[in-house]
Amino acid sequence: MHNDFDHIAQTYDADFTFSEIGKLQRKLVYDVLKNIPENQHILELNCGTGEDAIWFSKRGNKVISTDISQQMLQIARQKGVNEKNIIFEQLDIRKLNPEKYNEKFDLIFSNFGGMNCVNENDFLKFLKNASNILEKQGKLILVIMPKFCLWESLYFLIKGKWKIIFRRNTANIVKANIDGVHINTWYFNTSDVKNLASDFKIAMVKPIGFFIPPSYLEPFFKRNLKLLRILGKMENKIRKFSFLANYSDHYLIELEKQ
Repeated sequence: MHNDFDHIAQTYDADFTFSEIGKLQRKLVYDVLKNIPENQHILELNCGTGEDAIWFSKRGNKVISTDISQQMLQIARQKGVNEKNIIFEQLDIRKLNPEKYNEKFDLIFSNFGGMNCVNENDFLKFLKNASNILEKQGKLILVIMPKFCLWESLYFLIKGKWKIIFRRNTANIVKANIDGVHINTWYFNTSDVKNLASDFKIAMVKPIGFFIPPSYLEPFFKRNLKLLRILGKMENKIRKFSFLANYSDHYLIELEKQ
């Protein structure tokens, strides 16, 4: 995994973090994370511009926040300059191993598709290594893109892009176009994660973006904020229906070390 996301670092916050859709999707994640006790030792993977690390820090947690992109980390350090409980450092998640850190973590966290940047074999290795650096009953919370997104398929159908309507529904690599750069991407349903995570038990699954659309539809919904707010309210009513996770833009899965 190269620094494929360097090219979007300067625009990431405007295009997603602070977008109307991005704020709604992140709030869904935070509604789960707010139940985590304070004073936790957290390892964050694929931190992007550091928004989540800062949120964790302000809640009294100690955070090691990592990303492979130096450009993302540069912005994250600028944003988190006053947060004393965060260490930002570069890390390729494929190289995470028990020797990397001489400490145990209460929580390992990766938001918004970070784990979709590794293939199945690397995902399995990651889960084994994560288990080794977590405390007993430590948690692993991942926000992952599944193999089917209802919104995305409807969008491609309307656009007449028949060949990619079901582009996610494969175990093979998908070249996802992110602002002109094709990123190696793999998609995982909740059952895929369950089959790989033999050292963990699934504690929770939540859909993230069943009614709330993918972020690339921001231009349309920014002009139709009333509709977006209605969709947000509808999303809140279906949070308990875990089976919708495999039809959403993302889903949150909480794994607990056994």
